[in-house]
Amino acid sequence: MGDATDDIGDEGPHLPDADIRLVEGALDAQDCDTARAALADMSALEIADLLGKLSAQDRGDILADYPDLLPPEAFTEMDPELRRAALTALGPERVAAIVAALESDDALDMLRNLETDLQDEALKRLSATLRAQIETGLAFPEDSAGRLMQRDFVAVPQFWTVGKTIDYLRAAADTLPQDFSDVFVITPTYRVVGEVPAGRLLRARRTEKVEALARPAPHPIPATMDQEEVAHLFRRKDLLSAPVVDEDERLIGVITIDDVVDVIHEEAAEDILRLAGVEAEGDLYRAALGTSAVRFRWLFVNLLTAIAASAVIGVFEDALQKVVALAILMPIVASMGGNAGGQALAVAVQALATKQISAANRWRIIGKEALVGLVNGVAFAVIMGAVAAWWFADPRLGAIIAAAMVANLVAAGLAGAGVPILLARLGADPAVASTVVMTTVTDIVGFAAFLGLAVLVMG
Repeated sequence: MGDATDDIGDEGPHLPDADIRLVEGALDAQDCDTARAALADMSALEIADLLGKLSAQDRGDILADYPDLLPPEAFTEMDPELRRAALTALGPERVAAIVAALESDDALDMLRNLETDLQDEALKRLSATLRAQIETGLAFPEDSAGRLMQRDFVAVPQFWTVGKTIDYLRAAADTLPQDFSDVFVITPTYRVVGEVPAGRLLRARRTEKVEALARPAPHPIPATMDQEEVAHLFRRKDLLSAPVVDEDERLIGVITIDDVVDVIHEEAAEDILRLAGVEAEGDLYRAALGTSAVRFRWLFVNLLTAIAASAVIGVFEDALQKVVALAILMPIVASMGGNAGGQALAVAVQALATKQISAANRWRIIGKEALVGLVNGVAFAVIMGAVAAWWFADPRLGAIIAAAMVANLVAAGLAGAGVPILLARLGADPAVASTVVMTTVTDIVGFAAFLGLAVLVMG
């Protein structure tokens, strides 16, 4: 089986092709012993990787014939769309068993994207306590701290001593979370007054009060806070865990660093895909028809913007008919503008996502990107102007494309940085619409500058 250290990327262990072929061969030959032995030797991460790479038929065979060899943790590592399909195939009884074996935050994540009927049937099969926890979590807004938090945490009254706390932790070991780094200190009304790192607790004398050891609570997180804000808070404060409180500031959960790492990865992947007009979740495993429908919307918007850019070209139809060289050189200006704008756009969207842009510096950043466009525009104007003048033996063409190049790269810098900042100010997601708007601006400015100058200079 694949070694857990044979990583190809940052998603954890990836199975060698030989192991995947072994399982495929066993399934095709209906060799249950070999298939069962292979699956039993895999970790949860490796099984998740295997299920993602098998054909739909082989995946279905494993889900149907070997459900007992699929650890619950494997489903938490699967692509959301693939996980939804797998859980649907397993049915409510098996889904309930998987959910019951997971930590509360993973259990909630497992159920939240299922069809309502399957979700309801699975919830009915859970214990009353777990069902209440999950239903409470589902009531919080999507992508909020309430959805992200674990309901299992360690909290003790402020008047307890270290000795009493340690005795409690030992006695209640079976009901406490498996791993925790902090013990929260609370009032009788469940208000957080501080937290004690587990290491500090173990080193203290048994007679000391936990309240005396506690450091102030690190900004208790409202359950309605967006998960991106939670990630920024953890990064700024270097937190390992943080308490989550309800509207009455009572402790209801905890968010740990491993949850935040998942959020950072998820948000980064989401922004990258949205820049291309692709839905973040499950596109790789969605049916072709469904993927086509999702992508059609943005392709249609792109079509409209392309028509707008073509309309600008149509205004200069006579000039194009007179000088064929214009049609040859014109795509160069637009292409350079689009690529330069894409660079500025990537920097701006990333800075917005990490909260590096504010009212204090946004104009400075836009100005800087415009200046970068000017510097690169002048450099490429010299290069392309000389090439065009030599190519067509006409210095006027060289001067025209040089001037257009400068104008379009400056516009690209302004649009690349300014458009996402403006969209963010308007409350829109800059990762979704910025590319279309920026491309339209650079196309229109590039075509208008190049052909407009050609009309003025060449008549």
